[in-house]
Amino acid sequence: MKDLNQGITRVNDLRINCFNEINHFDKPWDLVVIGGGATGLGIALDATARGYRVLLVEQLDFAKGTSSRSTKLVHGGVRYLANGDLKLVREASIERGRLYQNAPHLVKDQLFIIPVYSLWERIKYTIGLKCYDWIAGKRRLGSSSFLSRSETLQLMPGIKQENLIGGVRYHDGQFDDARLALNLAQTIWDHGGYAINYCSVINLLKNDKQQICGVSLKDMETEKTYSIQAKAIVNATGVFADDILRMDNPNNRKTLSVSQGVHLVLDKSFYSSQEALMIPETSDGRVLFAVPWHGKVVVGTTDTPVKDASLEPIALEKEIDFILDTAGLYLNKKPTRSDVLSVFAGLRPLASPERGEQKTKEISRGHRILVSPSGLFTIIGGKWTTYRKMGEDMVNRIEQELQWKPRKTNTEALPIHGSSVTADWNDPFYCYGSEAPYLRKMMHESAANWISKCLPIHEVQIIWAIRHEMARTLEDVLSRRTRALLLDAKESARIARPVAIIMAREMGKDEKWVNSQVADYLHLAEQYTLN
Repeated sequence: MKDLNQGITRVNDLRINCFNEINHFDKPWDLVVIGGGATGLGIALDATARGYRVLLVEQLDFAKGTSSRSTKLVHGGVRYLANGDLKLVREASIERGRLYQNAPHLVKDQLFIIPVYSLWERIKYTIGLKCYDWIAGKRRLGSSSFLSRSETLQLMPGIKQENLIGGVRYHDGQFDDARLALNLAQTIWDHGGYAINYCSVINLLKNDKQQICGVSLKDMETEKTYSIQAKAIVNATGVFADDILRMDNPNNRKTLSVSQGVHLVLDKSFYSSQEALMIPETSDGRVLFAVPWHGKVVVGTTDTPVKDASLEPIALEKEIDFILDTAGLYLNKKPTRSDVLSVFAGLRPLASPERGEQKTKEISRGHRILVSPSGLFTIIGGKWTTYRKMGEDMVNRIEQELQWKPRKTNTEALPIHGSSVTADWNDPFYCYGSEAPYLRKMMHESAANWISKCLPIHEVQIIWAIRHEMARTLEDVLSRRTRALLLDAKESARIARPVAIIMAREMGKDEKWVNSQVADYLHLAEQYTLN
């Protein structure tokens, strides 16, 4: 392993360069974006690509929160048709097509089947999905069609057969959310912007007119603080947006309705089909998906209102039972708690209804831009699929409000870092895209070994994550650079110490650091397992 562990890592160079720029750059930045999830990354990339000087800061790791805990779908929003939100369906369908084009190493065309058990269901879903195709227009990934009973059973051998008359098949997108977030951060760097994790905003700076003119930052690793000037500050912190708004104005009203979505991960033996399953009407009025992903099956989701946002939301027992019970109605092999490989929960930053009360499942997934009297720009709502459009809309709004000369966005056809048109979805390194050959070269030129053959995870992936992907903690590697925590929490716990030892060797850390990282990670992994 000696040849893989020499020299200063590239990520350390990036961090050093970024903080040097923060410390020594005298002129105000054009934009400082707070938040390293899908929304913040989309805004920072759009602004960087237009030629603005941009700094994005994330208090923990990129996509630590909601943006790594999705259903792994880049979808046009077929379920929003029922709410009549045609504008959002159209927007999402267009953006899905663009992301499919710009990140072909991470986004693929995934076939879905809705099992049909009555003539009325056949008519309703066939017409509805034809409307879905029509709304997407040229950006659709393929056309929907009705399948006979025999065709449905051939494609979905584990599906419940009683009263089955067929299925309706349609196309949507699937992706790896945390890997896309990382690649967006890398794309920002590629185009001259700065995106840094483990850097927190601890204060908003204001001039004598009480207008925001900068931020105070804290490097969470060194605990050094920095004060920087900026022409525009963007609050893109998702479910924590109200915290930043209250930092600006302690009396600011609540802008978010937070909703929790839970997913269970099962072995593919419970659903061996390559076609994803969509259950369009559950007992709570939502849809439920069973989606093949990295050799496992992701089943979800729920929509449960929660009062307070947290970095590690916990799945409620009623949510777990709901998913198991609903999936059991459709799969011949009924899953139980002991079959769950991982359970993860994410929080949706839904824009609070402007008037009246609504259930969270009825609140639009569209986004809303707010401009505070102090000049703070905030974005709430939205979804992964429309991250690019959210970024474009925010930068357009900033240009308008600050009377900057408009610059046209060029992210509509901008390739994402690592983009490759030759992705082999059976290759465990497919998500590295154009960088995969470098990992294979490292494998062939070293004595590195597989750390987990069942996931699978190789030693070179750990080293690559440290050197080139800004991973700083054991959780970064096992949860977001690889997806071990979400795919099999117990297996990820088993390999935690070997991975931490590799990281320590690469980063120059000691045994105390290893023990601390492993202890923290094992505590976290317990929350992703069902006893």
